[in-house]
Amino acid sequence: MLAAAPALAAPERAAVAAPAPQPEGPPGGAPQPAPSVDIFVEVSPSTVQPGYLVGIRASCRDNSVGATVVSDAFGAVGVQPQRGVLTAAPMVRERTRPGNYRVKLECRDGETASTMLQVVKKIPVQPSRGPATGFGGGSGGLTGKLLLPGGAALTITGLILAVMAFRRPRAGARR
Repeated sequence: MLAAAPALAAPERAAVAAPAPQPEGPPGGAPQPAPSVDIFVEVSPSTVQPGYLVGIRASCRDNSVGATVVSDAFGAVGVQPQRGVLTAAPMVRERTRPGNYRVKLECRDGETASTMLQVVKKIPVQPSRGPATGFGGGSGGLTGKLLLPGGAALTITGLILAVMAFRRPRAGARR
């Protein structure tokens, strides 16, 4: 009876030690279909003002070679391989009018994908004035205009008083 127990344990170990079947199937078997590759194009940000850059991220079947992205907002631009995807950063033309623009990816194998880019009205940028902290021309008014002449007058007065103090006879020197 003791001899039967090891005989039962051996098949269990063999089943556990057997390698798991591989996903691509046994060698010499029928070829598996290639995994589907997403063909896409993304624009970030999707809403932009004229004159600003947009980031393009795209993918074709073969991302080891470049492709072309075309839009009326920025023209035709080449997207280049970077970290497994195709990227570029074109500038939306200054003269682009507000509206929705199609962004189309054209892969070398003829595949295409598209997305939309919204261009909004350009907001004029007005330079901001620095904080009025005094000195340095930040503050206006009479105080700022009197600063230099007042300082010069005080300096001259101090020099005159110093000269007069040295010319006076000293009380201890007369005795």
